[in-house]
Amino acid sequence: GRVWDTASGTELHTLEGHRNVVYAIAFNNPYGDKIATGSFDKTCKLWCAETGKCFHTFRGHRAEIVCLSFNPQSTLVATGSMDATAKLWDVETGEEVATLTGHTAEVLSLCFNTVGNQLVTGSFDHTVAIWDVASRQRVHTLIGHRGEISNVQFNWDCSLIVTGSMDKTCKLWEAVSGKCVATLVGHKEEVLDVCFDLSGHLIATASADGTARVFSATTHQCLLILEGHDGEISKICFSPQGTRVLTASSDKTARLWDVLSGACLQVLEGHTDEIFSCVFNYEGDTIITGSKDNTCRIWY
Repeated sequence: GRVWDTASGTELHTLEGHRNVVYAIAFNNPYGDKIATGSFDKTCKLWCAETGKCFHTFRGHRAEIVCLSFNPQSTLVATGSMDATAKLWDVETGEEVATLTGHTAEVLSLCFNTVGNQLVTGSFDHTVAIWDVASRQRVHTLIGHRGEISNVQFNWDCSLIVTGSMDKTCKLWEAVSGKCVATLVGHKEEVLDVCFDLSGHLIATASADGTARVFSATTHQCLLILEGHDGEISKICFSPQGTRVLTASSDKTARLWDVLSGACLQVLEGHTDEIFSCVFNYEGDTIITGSKDNTCRIWY
């Protein structure tokens, strides 16, 4: 894996140490001083973003780590694995804090709420679990999807969870009760990614059908269909300001869209293979894309 200086676009460090493909990467925003990487070698590594030095190697999963996240306080890292568990790790000591068991298949996605007191996990077993971080107990199991869960996310005020599934739908759930409040339909193929904007008013979905959609989180209506990609869309996110949507596709491009009009503002071309990640920096003026061509690219 590589770290890039988003200000200058120059490569800062190569993170050496994993013996296999790095599949998951996370910055501890808003601090930005640490990076966690999860690998097919079953370990998670914690790095100093400034020096590229490895602080800790988290060992304990019995299979590949496919998703990870820092809690908002940057004191814990959560990892999800093909071994059907999620684990919590102490950032300071490098020790394993908890193993969250109960899923019967791979844990493919996870997300802390913005307070950090709850974690949500999505699994290939078609279910979503809400965990209390302090007690490490499962609070709710969200049942209703008829396919594997591709992504899970809390909204900013921690009241709602959105889930995307291989059953071609997204669902909205109340975090407190665990009840499903809406099903978002329209995609013709699997939903591969889903996210809220920062305000929590909008939800964006990405699908294997090559389109993205923007829904209202309150009325649950489809507001926009974003068409133009030539292959499945695997990742989607809003800009921090909420005015743009960014999509990454197997067609080797990322696209920037206007949230109000649905117009494609920019096609980011240059990668030579499928793009599997796309993020805005904290300010929202820079885009970072990661591709199967083993490069990260910075776009201003």
